[in-house]
Amino acid sequence: MIGALDRTFDVLASVPLIIEYEAVLTRPEHLEASGLTSRQVNEVLDALVKVSIPVPLRFLWRPQLKDPADEMVLETAVNGAADWMVTFNLRHLAEASLRPGVRVARPGDMWREIRRHETK
Repeated sequence: MIGALDRTFDVLASVPLIIEYEAVLTRPEHLEASGLTSRQVNEVLDALVKVSIPVPLRFLWRPQLKDPADEMVLETAVNGAADWMVTFNLRHLAEASLRPGVRVARPGDMWREIRRHETK
């Protein structure tokens, strides 16, 4: 989140994606795991939206992935002309790497890539 908020890298966001983030992150089990309240989660999401590049979804790419809940991630990436999708969900989104120009990586791997380019 730090890299997003300080704009080390660009974050793309669509309305459906942010709504999904809110729905998932405010589930009781996720609030308990994070130690945050719903209000705090929404404050974090508000901060993320403020630094994000809004992506209108001009084309829907469904169905492309095995998990329909992941489609909005792919649609945001493709409509926003993303170079990378950074996720812990490689199992479901790795097949998106077959789409032209969109590569998938874990957050730690991407952060190392960013740092490697900064030192050049």
